[in-house]
Amino acid sequence: MERKASITRTTKETDISLTFALDGSGNAQLSTGIGFFDHMLDGFARHGLFDLTCQVKGDLWVDCHHTIEDTGIVLGQAIRQAVGDKRGIARYGTCILPMDEALVLCSLDLSGRPYYVSDAEFPTQQIGDFDTQMIREFFYALSYSAAMNLHFRMLSGSNSHHMAEGMFKAFAKALDMAVAKDPRIQDVLSTKGSL
Repeated sequence: MERKASITRTTKETDISLTFALDGSGNAQLSTGIGFFDHMLDGFARHGLFDLTCQVKGDLWVDCHHTIEDTGIVLGQAIRQAVGDKRGIARYGTCILPMDEALVLCSLDLSGRPYYVSDAEFPTQQIGDFDTQMIREFFYALSYSAAMNLHFRMLSGSNSHHMAEGMFKAFAKALDMAVAKDPRIQDVLSTKGSL
């Protein structure tokens, strides 16, 4: 069965059309109106070997907040839908990823219980037209929509671009690990029998 999801979401603030495939090859077609955000989503798709198409029309004349947060909501929904009933998957994923001077730890659990924790603090307020405070908003929205437990630790870093890119890539690698099929797992990896 193909692990894929297509979602559209339209509000007064954003119009989003997104397709996400877990078992892809790293292809991305992105247009969010925010160059750095497209760059981050491209890195996420490429390094997780996911296929991602994301078209967003947002109220960027206000600021970047709605576009980024709402994309997190929709991508989280797509991840949850694509994962399906979670039978046979590893469930947990962890990656410690270097990005020049930055070193990022990402660990996640596809538990069905949303939670987000991060200690990342960025030295600048902006990366291009991207507000660095929106990284928390994006991953928070994604983790709750996907019903995943998501943790980041910024082990080192002094360049906002490298720190942010490290987070998106580490998340990609951890998610790829968590959704990987393990033939030893016949049902779901839980003592409760469901996730």
